[in-house]
Amino acid sequence: MNDRKIIEKKLKDFTENLCREEKSEGTIEKYLCDLRQFAEWMREKPITKNCIIIWREELLLRGYKPATVNGKIAALNKAFAFWGWNDLKVKALKVQRQLFREQSRELTREEYERLVRTAQNLKKERLALVIETMCATGIRVSELRYITREAIENGRTEIRMKGKIRTILISGKLCRKLSRYAQKQKITAGEIFITAKGSSLSRKQIWAEMKKLCKAANVEDSKVFPHNLRHLFARCFYRVCRDIVRLADVLGHTNVETTRLYLISTGIMHEKTLEQLHLIL
Repeated sequence: MNDRKIIEKKLKDFTENLCREEKSEGTIEKYLCDLRQFAEWMREKPITKNCIIIWREELLLRGYKPATVNGKIAALNKAFAFWGWNDLKVKALKVQRQLFREQSRELTREEYERLVRTAQNLKKERLALVIETMCATGIRVSELRYITREAIENGRTEIRMKGKIRTILISGKLCRKLSRYAQKQKITAGEIFITAKGSSLSRKQIWAEMKKLCKAANVEDSKVFPHNLRHLFARCFYRVCRDIVRLADVLGHTNVETTRLYLISTGIMHEKTLEQLHLIL
């Protein structure tokens, strides 16, 4: 019992297991970040269930949102289960079902267009196309590698992630833009979005390049990150088709409840709905 400490060897074994489970790069990175944060807080003391409960409450006092705290607890519980420390697992906080999204986090269509135009004006053609491709297809940043020369010639790509396979259609207009870019970059086969050395663009690199656009595009930093483009795609797609099951298939969601979270409106929209009720005399 007294050897229950988070050490690098255990983290390495856990990471290898996550890779075998085909977890995404972003998911693995988040788990490790949360585990290291907890380990730093523990300062090499043996882990007990009471320590985790105290840490959970301290995170709330430090201003972490309940959903964020639950994410960290989920990371710990998964690692503990892998290491055989099942008696250390603690319950997540009970959180009311989310009714609306914070305005400071929702990227609007107008802001998205400003980001693309700003990237184009700054001669960052690759970045502009990365942003457009993710937003026009709804793919995850980790799925950009499936946008290949062959895919744009066929107008579709087959994505294999987390043991699931789904087909993504690429619009004719986007195919033409990507084709012109590939010709200019002399890309005759394989991935479209690559570094100067020919390797895939990393999630961190794309995230950092997008953040640099914020000031020039006059868009709040809190709204600019790759996954928010997927959320914008989902809202735009749903406004057109009004079919959440179809949208879930396009996004690759097994649970429609996950898709519902993508469609939550902002607090301002919620306030407008309340005003339209006309219940105040």
